[in-house]
Amino acid sequence: MKVLNQLIEGVSSLRLTVFCLAAALVLVFAGTLAQVRFGLYLVQDEYFQSWFVWWQAPAGNFTLPVFPGGHLIGAVLLGNLIAAHIRRFSWAWKKIGIQLTHLGLIIMLAGGLATDLFSVHSFMRIKEGGNSNYSEDSMKMEFAVIDQTDPETEQVTAVPGERLASGGTITHESLPFQLAVRGFYQNSKLGMIGQGGTSVPAASQGTGQRVSVTAAARATRMNDRDSMSAVLEIIPVKGGDSLGTWLVSDALAAPQNFEFGGRRWSLQLRPARYYKPYSLTLLDFTHETYPGTQIPKNFSSKVNLSDLEVDDSRQVLIFMNHPLRYRGDTYYQSGFEPDNSGTILQVVRNPSYQAPYVACVIVSIGLIYQFLFHLIGFSRRKKTATAP
Repeated sequence: MKVLNQLIEGVSSLRLTVFCLAAALVLVFAGTLAQVRFGLYLVQDEYFQSWFVWWQAPAGNFTLPVFPGGHLIGAVLLGNLIAAHIRRFSWAWKKIGIQLTHLGLIIMLAGGLATDLFSVHSFMRIKEGGNSNYSEDSMKMEFAVIDQTDPETEQVTAVPGERLASGGTITHESLPFQLAVRGFYQNSKLGMIGQGGTSVPAASQGTGQRVSVTAAARATRMNDRDSMSAVLEIIPVKGGDSLGTWLVSDALAAPQNFEFGGRRWSLQLRPARYYKPYSLTLLDFTHETYPGTQIPKNFSSKVNLSDLEVDDSRQVLIFMNHPLRYRGDTYYQSGFEPDNSGTILQVVRNPSYQAPYVACVIVSIGLIYQFLFHLIGFSRRKKTATAP
């Protein structure tokens, strides 16, 4: 019992609060300096959206945690606030405002942590007259094996791009072959054989016979991202000769196609896709500019939402500050194709998007109540003191 009390006292202590706030300041300072070398997205992933900041040895794969990451600091600070609130909670009219303020801060911290952990940001590109039932994540890659034998439907087997980094062999019950990772490049540069002194083909089959692949430094600029590549060997599950090595890359415009077992297959390294149980059809895209300039004034998308599961079909207009919210997804008008032939919608899935609004309302009620309670008490004391 004594140990439990000491643990609760430690978790709810003001010292832990000060330590977390100081650690957060150090993390923000170190992360800001690191952006000069590593760029925004890499630092955001390794410093602010991680449990620990890891130090990697100059040679080898040895890593060591050297500082708490943003997730850990936020989680400990949230636990500290909850423990302090429970430990010091006492029911009294004069403290209701303080309790509501603390509750609002807890909801705000919990919502922020949940948003960082569970929210998904992606983009949906639709040509005018076309439709789509998936969005793509520009910051994540996936390796897809597609059975294209049936012209009406495609059977897709996809694994995260990070799976290729660990090497080994990729197997799945839906595939009659294995895929052995023979090379992986987090960021790569492709070049045509014979140009720039390159003479070693990246693979023995497909486009890889005509291009070479070399490792490149991680992308650090704001608008740049890594171009992932991998070399895979196709090995039949039931024995037989290897189908050779194949190059898949984010930089290749076309997938790698081959035939095996009387079926047509395709290999592709592409942005991660999130499929929806409904589809959007772009009926009309409008792009207005200020007279005499190319500066966008207004652009909007008129789409038809079709959801066969719930028999829902309707037209929706999406424009700036007027998103479409449906089935937990929020669609914002983000951009458009260079030739105005289609729209680009940002798709945000955030299960805790209402937490900041609820927290602000609760904190406001708490502060107003506390102010009025003390104001009324002060007025009463003043009136009593001045009474004859």
